Amino acid sequence: MTTTITAGMCIEQDGAGPAVILLHGLGGTSNSFQPLMPALGGRRVVRPDLPGAGRSPTPRGPIDLRMLVDAMLRMAADLGIAEADLVGHSFGALIAQHVAQARPELARTLTLFGPIIEPAEAARYRLRARGALARESGMEVVADQVAAAGLAAGSIDGNAAALAFVRESHMRQDAEGFAKNCEALAGAGRADPVALKMPVLVVTGEDDAIGPPSVAHQLADEVARGRAVVLPGCGHWTPIEKPAECRRLLSESVGRR
Repeated sequence: MTTTITAGMCIEQDGAGPAVILLHGLGGTSNSFQPLMPALGGRRVVRPDLPGAGRSPTPRGPIDLRMLVDAMLRMAADLGIAEADLVGHSFGALIAQHVAQARPELARTLTLFGPIIEPAEAARYRLRARGALARESGMEVVADQVAAAGLAAGSIDGNAAALAFVRESHMRQDAEGFAKNCEALAGAGRADPVALKMPVLVVTGEDDAIGPPSVAHQLADEVARGRAVVLPGCGHWTPIEKPAECRRLLSESVGRR
């Protein structure tokens, strides 16, 4: 594994072969995909911490969706990646859709976990409020709220490691970077599904309140080559709550052409 700074982001790279780019969600880092790594043997796996998240520095100015998409395109150019399988979780799934729309030739496939098409108005308000809370009170309060709300009841009761991971992932965020990413998601619009002509696998949990099954089916129906899978007993953190199922689905998805 190598770690580099490219396009203003801390990026982990593993392996060699066809490239796979993994884009984490709000409150996540490259480690959000660690449970999926066994499915990606024989691949060049590229995992950035998005600007303002994890180990990447927080930009001085605002963060918005266009900036995040441009950062992904610069990263791919800097790393010499002309084609890749794009994988995203939550906000990362929305970013991946926009990257594929902006540069269709870059995206061989899309695999979207806990997908977002675009935030509803109520969600936009909550995101801005959460960013303000992070600035005012720090990440501990946010982490306690989000860790419980994002997981299925079965994960909270029976998978203490998942609860601990989600809480720790938020605790390790820079409060200002997290707030700026909350504002970026709050201001984000949807990608054009007509532009997404590559195979698209959409995976969500039956108890996911952020990317619910209705959203997964809508997105899969709107793109040309979509498929939706709903995981029982799973909330929003699909790769953390259901790693074996997500590994299998990812392996199938990146093998499609």
